[in-house]
Amino acid sequence: MAVNPVFNRIDKEASQGGYAGFGSQPGGYAPPQGAPTIPGPTGYQPGPSETLTDQQLRDMYGQAPAGPAQTGRLTLDDVVVKTMLLFGLTLAVTGATWFFVGAQPQIAMPVWLLGMFGSLALSFAIGFSKKVNVPLILVHAGLQGLFLGAVSVTFNAAYPGVVTTAVVATMATFAGMFIAWKAGFIKVTSKSRRIFGMMAMGYLVFLLVNIGAGFLGFGDGWGVYGGPLGILISLFGVGMASYSLAVDFDSVDRAVRGGAPEKYSWLLGHGLVASLVWLYIEFLRLFSILQRD
Repeated sequence: MAVNPVFNRIDKEASQGGYAGFGSQPGGYAPPQGAPTIPGPTGYQPGPSETLTDQQLRDMYGQAPAGPAQTGRLTLDDVVVKTMLLFGLTLAVTGATWFFVGAQPQIAMPVWLLGMFGSLALSFAIGFSKKVNVPLILVHAGLQGLFLGAVSVTFNAAYPGVVTTAVVATMATFAGMFIAWKAGFIKVTSKSRRIFGMMAMGYLVFLLVNIGAGFLGFGDGWGVYGGPLGILISLFGVGMASYSLAVDFDSVDRAVRGGAPEKYSWLLGHGLVASLVWLYIEFLRLFSILQRD
């Protein structure tokens, strides 16, 4: 799952009046550029050779204000590109792991656990880091690929076709949540963010406890999901992961409008991919339970 402190940090910085070096004007944007300035100490007068001609002044004032690309501010294109790059890396590692683990099923569990706990630990390290650590973000994407590849090939062997169903459901839900958020049917407020954050942390603790119960054989290895409440809990998890996407969309929108630095595109892309992975795992579990029953 994705408990994502990245977006919490971005939202906090935006609510404090903008980002370092990017929030000095109303709305968080840097002032337009292109107006001529003549640096120098007080009382300095340019000499004859330094005097700007009327034509030069007109040309300078006629220049269009610098856009986000020129001022180093975040754009939606930046987020899309970084998200696709990280998503592509995750898929590539997922595919390689699928074939590698499929040929050696006995190593599925170690690879699965490495990817799951490794990516979870890096999620918190990335989220609470004061700097944008691109190498860590890339390693995190790779670890998610390990986890997805190992868990997917294992579940698909036990429940044929479940992976395809989960993938289709994930993509459809992603599109549906974006349309619903964009149209205003799903609202993201400061209060809903706080409530969602507390619920997500509680759900994470539950999942970790359930994993331990599963290893001890409770619920035939499924933990609580092996009982009569398994389907209801899975539906709750799908709902949580789905709303996480709406929070992500809103955070991206706020970061772009607030004039965040371009480097934040890595963090935003990382968060979106993590939420997609969380949603896919919830669907994979739900459809496996339904097929088992």
